[in-house]
Amino acid sequence: MRTSEIRFTITLDDNNVPEQIHWRAADAPGGGQQETPAIALALWDQHDKSTMKIDLWTKEMPVGEMKRFLIGTIGSLADTLENATDDMSMAGDIRELCERLSKKLADQEKTQE
Repeated sequence: MRTSEIRFTITLDDNNVPEQIHWRAADAPGGGQQETPAIALALWDQHDKSTMKIDLWTKEMPVGEMKRFLIGTIGSLADTLENATDDMSMAGDIRELCERLSKKLADQEKTQE
């Protein structure tokens, strides 16, 4: 059996707010440490039948990019749902939600210009 490791390193300011987020994955191309402004990690708690989440973002993460990140995360969950359960109907509903949210974000950005 083979194992693989993913490691996150978070640099915090004096108020425990993330300033930098780095990650490294043993199987990633290049294998080197990379920087990202945000992570969203979800874990299934079998005992409580609930989701545990770790959401971190740096204070420099722009609001518009954060919204795009979250819409993209929700959209990728549609793919996960479809691959894991073959429930194309529910995956389609999630994709429709992402389309609505993307349009809403585009409208917000036009208004701010």
